Amino acid sequence: MSKSLKDHICEEQLFAAIFKKHAKDLHDFLYYKFGQQLNPEDRMQEAFVKLWENCAKVTPSKAKSFLFTTANNLMLNAYAHQKVVLKHQKTKPNHSTNITPEFVLEEKQYRKKLELAIANLTEAQRVAFLMNRVEGKRFKEIAELLDISTKAVEKRIYGALKKLREQIDEI
Repeated sequence: MSKSLKDHICEEQLFAAIFKKHAKDLHDFLYYKFGQQLNPEDRMQEAFVKLWENCAKVTPSKAKSFLFTTANNLMLNAYAHQKVVLKHQKTKPNHSTNITPEFVLEEKQYRKKLELAIANLTEAQRVAFLMNRVEGKRFKEIAELLDISTKAVEKRIYGALKKLREQIDEI
């Protein structure tokens, strides 16, 4: 008759259900926001470890928020660390013997132009755009994941497309 609400997520079955429900979305969120170089898979796992370590303090209704906030902070820390590492490291160009030098140059220029254009998007536009165009998520799904309205998602993606068209002639 009366439903007992859980005030923590320390039960293994409940935690597993939370993992199944949020793991992919959390990974995708981190990937789209920060890229592959910062290893979003590891940060997602670390966020779930921290959730388990704090399971007595986190209610099921707050688990998603805890995960996304923790994972975002972990990625920001990794990003700051990467900046320090890259500052002291020299990058080496990739050479391939099967492709013409002209093709490699054009590809590098285009990739650089595309990455710069995507990097110049606002964070909100970049996340929404990549979730829609790369992951194939619908506006409604993105709105639920980001906890915003569908109209806001449409506006972000439209703005991202407009900026990308302005910055890159070939797209």
